[in-house]
Amino acid sequence: MSTGRTLWRRVPPWAADAGLVVLALLDAWINLFDEGVPLVWACVAIGSAGLFLRRRFPLTVFLLTLPMTVFMEVAVAPIAALYTLATRTRDRRLLAGCTLLHAAAGTLAWPLSHTFTADRAWTLIQFVYTLATAIAPVLFGQLVQARRDVARQLSDVEEAREHERALHAQTVLARERAQLAREMHDVVSHQVSLIAVQAGALQVASQDPDAREAARTIRSLSVNTLDELRHMVTLLRASGGKETELAPQPTLADLQQLIANSGIETTLTGELPADISTTAQRTVYRTIQEALTNVRKHAPGARAEVRLWHDAHHYGVTIANTAPARPAVALPSSRQGLIGLRERAELLHGTFTAGPTPHGGYKVELRAPARPD
Repeated sequence: MSTGRTLWRRVPPWAADAGLVVLALLDAWINLFDEGVPLVWACVAIGSAGLFLRRRFPLTVFLLTLPMTVFMEVAVAPIAALYTLATRTRDRRLLAGCTLLHAAAGTLAWPLSHTFTADRAWTLIQFVYTLATAIAPVLFGQLVQARRDVARQLSDVEEAREHERALHAQTVLARERAQLAREMHDVVSHQVSLIAVQAGALQVASQDPDAREAARTIRSLSVNTLDELRHMVTLLRASGGKETELAPQPTLADLQQLIANSGIETTLTGELPADISTTAQRTVYRTIQEALTNVRKHAPGARAEVRLWHDAHHYGVTIANTAPARPAVALPSSRQGLIGLRERAELLHGTFTAGPTPHGGYKVELRAPARPD
């Protein structure tokens, strides 16, 4: 950007308007040569002072400059008004009409009778000359308006390109994360699953109590590792930001908040043992979360009941809902929610069942042993 343009942009708008007012008054004073009557000076004052409002009311200010154009051959006030109007409006017919009106006012002679008694050829020549003079600020104003439009469009294009580059970077990152997730799932989970299977076989076949306890511990640690691995794979596949990746994992203490935010009339009863692992707590939480989500999607208006239970050998959760109160809206589904819950239950050496109830509702149940065999 040139130095002159930079300095001009630093000038406050009110200072530029005040300078135009001074120039318009000086232009009128030079044309009058102290021969003006009060009516003419009033028109000069109104037309020149109106330049302070040219940015807000360009058409009104232009009309205020017409009387002084009739009385004298002024240039500053009408040209500034026409230029401002051309930069503010997109109505070409209005600009053409204002240009012709300015040319007609500049051609008239005061008193008006002198206009029609003078040489008509000279009057026509003066009209054409005044019209050409008026067209110049109009074209320049339209050029400035077009330049602003182009600059705005270029800014929008640059913003769109930045957004496109950001999306491309996110896509590349998501692809790399998905590939890493697949590698972790295919390699690490397979090896850990084999460790868990071998530890389970050793636990059953061994006669040594210490060996059986060690095998049970290895199997339990392998199961927990598999569950954490599945969680990490889910994070890698997700495209969320830091808030998703760093959020603490839910426990049973978060059930009340989950139910309160579900948007479903839900009752929570029962309790689970206080010493169950965090993996088990997370599995129970996810089971309830998925069940309530399915109720909201597929059984609108239904009520749900969440029952936590445990006995000497097992613990679990049962979620049942009533029949829907209104027809469900077809929503897209990956059909992986129940499969994922069944896999989580298997990691706890438990079972997961789901099916309709005789009264038109639906029930899901997670059942896991209190201590893996």
